[in-house]
Amino acid sequence: MQDIMKSIALGLGVIARIALWGAAVGLALMTAFIAWQVFGRYVLNSTPIWTEQTSILLMGWFIFLGAAVGIREGYHLSFDILIHVIPRWLKLIFFTISDICVVGFSVGMVVYGWQLVEGTWEATMPSLGIPDGVAFLSLVSGGFLMIVFSLERIARRAAGLPTARFGETDLFEEE
Repeated sequence: MQDIMKSIALGLGVIARIALWGAAVGLALMTAFIAWQVFGRYVLNSTPIWTEQTSILLMGWFIFLGAAVGIREGYHLSFDILIHVIPRWLKLIFFTISDICVVGFSVGMVVYGWQLVEGTWEATMPSLGIPDGVAFLSLVSGGFLMIVFSLERIARRAAGLPTARFGETDLFEEE
């Protein structure tokens, strides 16, 4: 079971790395587009119309992709005062409950995000000429990755493997 889980974890690690690089590229592009917008407005006296809407789209992608990777690596928000005073076996139960809550929230992101995609697909963003629903695909994609990464954390714990928590635990123990 542990060998299978390690193989799955390696594959999901590749997906997480791609998502993180995608988020980084999106952040860099958004920064460049906003800089171009400011330059155009104040130096050229002609504001490019596409930069703001494109930057908002990119922001959605880097936020949700980064959040999904944060879930996998254990950097999501938590209230962990109690965790410091309870036994290890109870900690693992609480971590699993936390991951189940994240799955539930993420399912909502996917379901309601998809409804937003469908409901706004017919409208068009005037500055870009693409469907408005594109803006919500990042919500659906990020939610899906959060579900997958949270289920991975639960499965790793069930297989007796460590899960990252605020960067303090490597995903693979030394053998």
